[in-house]
Amino acid sequence: MMPLNFAEKNQAQIIKKIGGNPEVKQHLADLGFNVGGEVSVVSAFGGNIIVKVKESRIAVSEELARKIMV
Repeated sequence: MMPLNFAEKNQAQIIKKIGGNPEVKQHLADLGFNVGGEVSVVSAFGGNIIVKVKESRIAVSEELARKIMV
């Protein structure tokens, strides 16, 4: 298990755990990040990571990406 920001680009990963306080967990769930869901890193630059989740591309900060374990 590793944080999302260390995952290889363009390789599908399964979310195993989401950390953080309840507000952070709810925010990530609202964006589509749920345990058991599939996610892949599209690109990373400037402290932000673009991820593909549920056929959408979403930018998350590196701090948030560290809370998503794959």
